[in-house]
Amino acid sequence: MPERNTITKRQQAVLDDLFVERYDENRVLDKHNVSRRLFEKWLSNETFTDEFERRLNAARRQTDLILARCAGFAAVKLVELTDSTNPETARKACLDIITLLRPGSRQPDSTPDDPANHPAELPPDVASRLLSALALGNQSRATSDK
Repeated sequence: MPERNTITKRQQAVLDDLFVERYDENRVLDKHNVSRRLFEKWLSNETFTDEFERRLNAARRQTDLILARCAGFAAVKLVELTDSTNPETARKACLDIITLLRPGSRQPDSTPDDPANHPAELPPDVASRLLSALALGNQSRATSDK
C-alpha cells in the first residue's frame, strides 16, 4: 500500500500522459482504464491534487517562459504589419498595438497600481511608424468619404 504522501504508479501514469504526452483527458482515462468516478475520487485526494496542481503550475510557468521569449519578436512583427500594403491588416495591427498599450490590458490578475498595468514607452522609431500608419489610414478614409 502506498504511503499517504505519495501517489500510486497508476496515478503517476495518468498524470504523465496528461502533462507529458498531452493527451486528452478522456483518452488518458480510457488508456489507463480509469473510470470518471475514480478520477473524480482521485481529485478529492489531497496528495493527488497537490501533484496535479504542481504539474499544472509548472506547465503555466513553461507557457509564460515561451511567451516571454517570443514577445519581442511578436511585437516587432506586429509593428511591421502596420506598414502592410493591405489597409485592413495595417489597421488591425495598429488596433492590436493600441490595445496592448492600454492600461489594464497587460495582466488580468494584476492590480491597478502594478507597473505592468501601465503602458510601456515605445521607442521613437516605432512610435513614429505607428503614428504614420494611423495618419495614412485617416487620410485614405477621409478621401474615400468625399
